[in-house]
Amino acid sequence: MTSTQPTSAASSTAAPTPAGVPRRRLAISVGGVAVLLAALDAYVVVGVLTDIMDSLHIADTRLERVTPVVTGFLLGYVAGMPLLGSLSDRFGRRALLVASLLGFGAGSALTAASGDILLLTAGRTLQGIAGGALLPVTVALVSDLWPDRDRHLVLGNIGAAQELGSVLGPLYGVAVAALLGSWRGIFWLNLPLVVVAVALVWWAVPGGPPTSTAPRRTDLVGGLLLAVALGGVVVALYNPDPERSVLPSWGWPVLAGAAVVTVLFVLWERRPKTRLLDLTGAAKGPFFAALTASWCAGAALMVTLVDVELVAQTLLGRSGVEATLVLTRFLVALPVGAVLGGLLLRSGRLSERVVTAGGLLLAALAYVLIAGWPVDLPAARYLGFLPRMDTDLALAGLGLGLVIAPLSSAALRATPPPQHGVASSAVVVARTMGMLIGVAALTAWGLHRFHTLTAELDFPLVFGKPAEEQKRLLSAYADALQSALRTEYREIFLITAVVCLAGAVSAIFLGAPSRPEPSGAVLRS
Repeated sequence: MTSTQPTSAASSTAAPTPAGVPRRRLAISVGGVAVLLAALDAYVVVGVLTDIMDSLHIADTRLERVTPVVTGFLLGYVAGMPLLGSLSDRFGRRALLVASLLGFGAGSALTAASGDILLLTAGRTLQGIAGGALLPVTVALVSDLWPDRDRHLVLGNIGAAQELGSVLGPLYGVAVAALLGSWRGIFWLNLPLVVVAVALVWWAVPGGPPTSTAPRRTDLVGGLLLAVALGGVVVALYNPDPERSVLPSWGWPVLAGAAVVTVLFVLWERRPKTRLLDLTGAAKGPFFAALTASWCAGAALMVTLVDVELVAQTLLGRSGVEATLVLTRFLVALPVGAVLGGLLLRSGRLSERVVTAGGLLLAALAYVLIAGWPVDLPAARYLGFLPRMDTDLALAGLGLGLVIAPLSSAALRATPPPQHGVASSAVVVARTMGMLIGVAALTAWGLHRFHTLTAELDFPLVFGKPAEEQKRLLSAYADALQSALRTEYREIFLITAVVCLAGAVSAIFLGAPSRPEPSGAVLRS
């Protein structure tokens, strides 16, 4: 009997032969390495920005001119991901992985060869667009090759690869630039890596559409509308001078334009055919609960990346490198949590709902503890021997890492197989938008709060006064500034804890897993 309804991968194909098992492992390993490569390049320029500025003859005082090199990648990553995830459902995982790797290589070459900031930004943006597809397509590939009950650990490993990029990215960039003698070598090195990855993907990853259903048309208009809307939000929230206002001068007009485009996207998607995010047959409650929890986790993640380094530099007096080392307590715990989350789901004793809620509650507790950091933080200990700073940061990273695998798994479980590519990309988009909106909002609010706390604090006039009096006045002024900073950071981390609690509440609506699929994994040739 012929049917146009989507069928599960498990029911439409046979179990793999023994030779197919190592092949699928190679396929997902190559996808994981590609995810790691893109994640590394998201952060790789952080440690070499001053070198880039020197080579492009940009003064040290004009840092805002080079920040699009960082934001361009993230903008491309967010804007291109939904459309590319949808394309993988139509043309297959292998085709999209190869195309994305080739685009990533082209962007790397343009970045390495660029002689001005416009070409450099264009290259980074192209890298971001292509790199944005690698994670959701790889996650969707897991759903193609592994049955429901066996995919949790693999998803955790893919999540760990993504998080490892944030840990190693800055160090990787500095090391490669030093080894090859220039920051451009970072991007030239991508080219041979891309060639090897393309060859392995072509051999190991199954070709063709991921299911036996007829190919669907891709909603190019919807994808472009959504990309423009997301890009508008990113541009509107980028403020080179947040001390004067929450948004830049173009912020509200661009946000209004993004809102109009969003309305057009919603109206376009109401059409019955060729939707970018077709939720026909999907469990909408669990799916949107996964997006909400992912948004909250992303906001907490980015606030931590920004504000922990600021705390280390402004309150602990650490240098830039030392502040990054402080942050590594959090970053190392993220991939550990991602793997642990996959293991907990794999055991079958805990559901996606429980692991997600537990992880976000643990993160919320950690941020409450961070908000209460004492003045003499380096000396603070739990139980007399556990360093408080290290413990609190590790708990926050562990909690946020725990939610990576269950959220991806819940989104895939809530959608039919033909929608797995766009579903996985939607989870990552929600998380990345949480990163952008969360850090922009809390940073802008924090700066405003700091200026409010110090509005009546004037620099003391010490000229002509005795040395002891000068010392006392300057010390009191420094203490007042430190107190204002502590208040600002305490309130930011308390708000972050509330965001994590909101994510934990949304996890309640993830729903319970359905009956597991048969144990045989699926491999299509």
